Amino acid sequence: MLRSQLAVWLVLVVFLPAWVAAAEPQPLPRAHAHNDYEHPRPLHDALVCGFCSVEADIWRPKEGLLVAHMPRELKPERTLEKLYLEPLRQRARANGGTIYPNGPEFYLLIDIKSDAKETYAALAKVLEQYADILTVVCDGRTATNAVTVIISGNRDVATIRQQAVRYAMIDGRPSDLDGGAPCHLIPWISQSWRVLFQWDGTGEMPAHQRTKLRDLVATAHQQGRKVRLWGTPENEAAWKELLAAGVDFLNTDRLAELEKFLRSQR
Repeated sequence: MLRSQLAVWLVLVVFLPAWVAAAEPQPLPRAHAHNDYEHPRPLHDALVCGFCSVEADIWRPKEGLLVAHMPRELKPERTLEKLYLEPLRQRARANGGTIYPNGPEFYLLIDIKSDAKETYAALAKVLEQYADILTVVCDGRTATNAVTVIISGNRDVATIRQQAVRYAMIDGRPSDLDGGAPCHLIPWISQSWRVLFQWDGTGEMPAHQRTKLRDLVATAHQQGRKVRLWGTPENEAAWKELLAAGVDFLNTDRLAELEKFLRSQR
């Protein structure tokens, strides 16, 4: 009896990690979950689909940093730590320092909805508590970790720029492509699709708009920055154009549909 129990234990020790890794979805580095917290299981639903970037809107009421799109939706139990930072820490520890076993870099886009300065001051203190899993920039040098935090929305750019040690970077805008900011400060360029383009995903994308899209991506990539466009048409025609143009993150509310599309392209 003892020998059989020992044999079972040895099998679990040797093969269980491989079984767990095999059960994980293949990561999709270009999949971004827009307003991820609005899904039935924040973060988890995106991870099940293999997404490597998720977005959380935060507010700073008296209760702390709460995740919601509008103030009326705030709930004390839906904190940034509980919904995102703590689960990501647990996954990173379980997977040897990455969110997916041997997986790519994972992004947490934090869209600040309340006052930029006050909210970031509170957020910076929280992020410091998760230094063990977060990418850190120290005196201009970047040490990549399991999770890279990008700040969007109401951004306290001046404060973030001045920090000698920080656990967050800035979500830039196309105008930042002319500003010369280092990539460790502004690694992303984001913009609303409707601000730049009129095509709604129906029929062929007009040639001049396709050229404009590809020029934007090429300029950003030449500077070492990634591109994300929000509010894009949610269909395969648009996703194919974004992939062909080299857009780094396909922004979606339809997790399963985008997952299916990206896996079919691979």
